[in-house]
Amino acid sequence: MAVATDTLERIVLAALAEDVGQGDVTTEGTVPADAIGTAELLVQEHGVVCGLRAAETTFRALDPDLEFDGLVAEGSSIEGPGAVALLSGSKRAILTGERVALNFLGRLSGIATLTRRYVEAVAGTRAAILDTRKTTPGLRALERHAVVCGGGRNHRFGLDDGVLVKDNHLRATGSIAQAVESLRASTPLPIEVECDTLDQVAEALASDVDAILLDNMTLEDLRSAVVLAGGRARLEASGGITLDNVRAVAETGVDEISVGALTHSARSLDVSLELK
Repeated sequence: MAVATDTLERIVLAALAEDVGQGDVTTEGTVPADAIGTAELLVQEHGVVCGLRAAETTFRALDPDLEFDGLVAEGSSIEGPGAVALLSGSKRAILTGERVALNFLGRLSGIATLTRRYVEAVAGTRAAILDTRKTTPGLRALERHAVVCGGGRNHRFGLDDGVLVKDNHLRATGSIAQAVESLRASTPLPIEVECDTLDQVAEALASDVDAILLDNMTLEDLRSAVVLAGGRARLEASGGITLDNVRAVAETGVDEISVGALTHSARSLDVSLELK
């Protein structure tokens, strides 16, 4: 998913306000206001590059005339270490924006890299790798962009653009059938229901749901759910998914595998900036 310009600018400005505050006292006290310089953005290890646009927006918020030359495309693999962008402009802007830009680049590249590992792990199966809403507050748009850069797909963005009936919804409504009946009358959106057991899967199928989230099921139960569904509903496996077991989950025949770790547990890539 592409991040809207206004969304990206809002996120960047909030990050700069948090980091810069009333001003960068170190840079302003040591670097002349008219000093011009160049710098390289570097990725120090193997991974998938993501976050260049966020980095560029960061520097240009501080120096609108700054020149930013991305050397690789978003989603490109790099062996590392290597330069991924060159920039030229106000030295003050480069130094003041350095940490925020690197935070974006490292964090988003880490998510894209971890996603790519999951995607490669299920290659040749029918399963797609999906993200979840387990994102950093305020950064969901960027983190989900990183998932796409890594080859994954986005689940519903928020509570207003997709239906997912979870266990607490069922406790509140009483049954899958009642929840689905109420939703059919209130929204045209496809309906997905979380199921913990094969009996619930059968109930969901009887209610003609569009998708079923198979939560924390064993491999045997996942295979049984695929047979039971017979293609009548999209099947999503979730819960306890790791790089060690994702291939086995994919081989059960499910359509999608959602992995919260893509955004809540990805390690940031080692990135740096070198002023010339």
